[in-house]
This record gives sequence, C-alpha cells and structure tokens, in this order.
Amino acid sequence: MIKAIDIHKSFGGLEVLKGIDMKIKKGEIVTIVGSSGAGKTTLLQIIGTLLQAEKGKVFYDNVEVSQFREREMAHFRNTKIGFVFQFHHLLPEFTALENICIPAFIAKKPKEIAEQKALELLSFLNLADRAEHKPNELSGGEQQRVAVARALINDPDVILADEPSGNLDTFHKNELHQLFFDLRDKFNQTFVVVTHDKELAAMSARMLTMKDGRILS
Repeated sequence: MIKAIDIHKSFGGLEVLKGIDMKIKKGEIVTIVGSSGAGKTTLLQIIGTLLQAEKGKVFYDNVEVSQFREREMAHFRNTKIGFVFQFHHLLPEFTALENICIPAFIAKKPKEIAEQKALELLSFLNLADRAEHKPNELSGGEQQRVAVARALINDPDVILADEPSGNLDTFHKNELHQLFFDLRDKFNQTFVVVTHDKELAAMSARMLTMKDGRILS
C-alpha cells in the first residue's frame, strides 16, 4: 500500500531523517512512536506529500507519488489521503457540516452530494444533532470527530494522524482510538498515526519506534 525508500530530510544544517525505509499494508493501523525531535511528524508529512524529501521515494500502490507535479500532487492528496491533527484546524466561522464538506468542495463535488456524505458521516460518528453547530459550540471530543469526518469525506485510502488524541481527556481519547479501529473495519482504510500515547500504540497492528531520524523497530 505505502512504501518509503531511503527517505532523507534536513532543515538548515540539521539532518532530521537519515534514510527511512518502511512498508505499510492496506488495512493496517500502524503507530509511529519516539521522543520529541525523532523525526516522526516530518516522516508523516513526507508520506502525506505535504513535504518533499531531499532524497528517497514514496510509493502508493506501486505508483511513485514523490515524482508527481504540483497540481497532480494536490489532487492526489485531496482525494486519496485524509489528515487528522492534534489541533483540529476547524474554521470557526463555519458549521460542523460546512467544515466537513470543504475537502469535497475542493474536489469539485456537487454541494448536495458533499452534504449528503457529510450528514452520513456525522450520523456514523454520533454527531447528527451537531451538524449546524460551530466549533466553539462543540466539546474537544466533538471537534476532533468533526475533524475525522472531514478527513473521511472524499473516501481516502489512507488516514494520516499526528497526535490526534493529544488534547483530549481520557474518555474522549479512548473513544477516538476505538473509532479508528471501527473505521478500519467498516471502510478497510489504512491508518498511520504518530502518537505519544502508549495505549494506542499497544492497540495498533504494528508500532514503529523512531530515534534520531531512524526507525529502530
């Protein structure tokens, strides 16, 4: 499903990634753990085509996406990858429904189709009654579920999550972790999650440990 070969990345004089090789199978939930500064987020951003590696290749289904041109890369990212971040990045002036629909509008899907899919996702995530609420009217857990729905709106093959439960209390953290497995079982999506949460890491199919820009295990 995803293959990264000999990924290198530096910022200024600091080499952050020092030759990363990894393979992730379809339907896997893989966590990436390690101390701050190990290169976890940088690796996730390169896999997600948000950053360009200085050396190395990234493949999705045997297609080298690291060679895509800018417009092709943007289309691939919008339709094939969903992103969930620690900070929800919901637009405060829009409702939950409108926030979820944004990636679908970028993909030029008709408004009625995008809204229908968004409402289905809100129902699946037990948020049907919150569709018209703005982010400041939602709890932290609800905001993160809206962010998950936004990541799912275009039926991506892969969900990439960076510390998705970092700002949640224990109840909502556990709820979000279980949601990832429910989504994997329902949609057969692949999840790659950067986390410091030991419980989530232990639940995953595989845990990759990073240190000093390399994968140890």
